[in-house]
Amino acid sequence: MNQHVALFPPQQPQVVGSFGSMQDLLDCTQQQAISSCDWIEIRLDILCRDGWKEGEKPWGHLQDLPILFTARCQSEGGVLALSSAQRHSMISAVLDDAAAVDVELAQCREMAESLLLLRDRKIPWIASMHHFTEMPSMDHCREARETATTHGASVYKLATYLPSVESIATLEEFQRESATIPVSSMGMGPYAAASRVRCALAGSVLNYGYIGQAPTAPGQWPAAALREAIRLREIPAIA
Repeated sequence: MNQHVALFPPQQPQVVGSFGSMQDLLDCTQQQAISSCDWIEIRLDILCRDGWKEGEKPWGHLQDLPILFTARCQSEGGVLALSSAQRHSMISAVLDDAAAVDVELAQCREMAESLLLLRDRKIPWIASMHHFTEMPSMDHCREARETATTHGASVYKLATYLPSVESIATLEEFQRESATIPVSSMGMGPYAAASRVRCALAGSVLNYGYIGQAPTAPGQWPAAALREAIRLREIPAIA
């Protein structure tokens, strides 16, 4: 059994609230965060763009919720051209506050030092895979899921562009498959809204929305609205 299963219970969709700017993070109250989501995601690349320096803790007022830290480079949808050394330095600086860390699966070799540090600190990591312009084959996604398992990830996260209405069902079916580790799946693009509720109801363990003014991915919901839609099992109509 995955040692971090208590953080990511299967068939219990949790909502992650992400911040698109430093100001959105600073403006968020503890009450707003707790009412909107189960986790908060801190995008260190976004904070760095907005002036954050290592050692600062602008999330300190929100530590009643588990914090997921992410430091993305541009190829993963990040806002800065960060090297692996820069991202490792950022991640190392926040581990005392980290309940989990997201690392792009394709960057495992470049981020090996970070993964070793997470293992030593017994901090779970999420192996994410992003496809912003096309949907990969499900066989490719299954191989990636197994790679994530082999590398010791606690969750495999798949975020993919959805080219058609039919692709929502394909992603939902992938989410329902039996897997060794928990899976988090979500669509991006024009069909993202419906996919995020359907995948959550199919068992996606982490479901991302935003808190504040700016989404952090194409088609992302406000976290509070996503949480309510999942609770009510309300899937938005597709135009």
